[in-house]
Amino acid sequence: MNNLLLPLLLLVVVAVPLVLGTRKQKKQQAAQQDLQKSIAPGDRVMTTSGLYGTVADASGDDTIDIEIAPGVVTTWLRIAVREKVQPAVETDETEVEADSDDTVGGVTSTTAEAPAQESIEAEGEKSGAQIAPPLEHGKK
Repeated sequence: MNNLLLPLLLLVVVAVPLVLGTRKQKKQQAAQQDLQKSIAPGDRVMTTSGLYGTVADASGDDTIDIEIAPGVVTTWLRIAVREKVQPAVETDETEVEADSDDTVGGVTSTTAEAPAQESIEAEGEKSGAQIAPPLEHGKK
């Protein structure tokens, strides 16, 4: 009896994690297949490479078209979609009271929105970093 106890215990210690691991993997595969079947135009998705976009066309069996910017549509394999994401909620900054004083990057402003270049310059002066001005494409 004692001779069989150690091999049996060793078998249980090795076999139980393997069985539980395969069950978990099967559940994940089933969830991924359900996600890929449920993709429809208008859904906001993230690919396995981290690219966010909106599904433009999901009529293909193996591929989908994802709009990554206005007017820019790319074709992806369905299996490249990692998850559906909720669209970002845009906050309306015009609702902020105009007569409140805000301090942004050491610059005091009396409006709700401080000019972006001034705040970048102020932060650059504090940290000692030099920030290049924005590029202006197409202007000569």
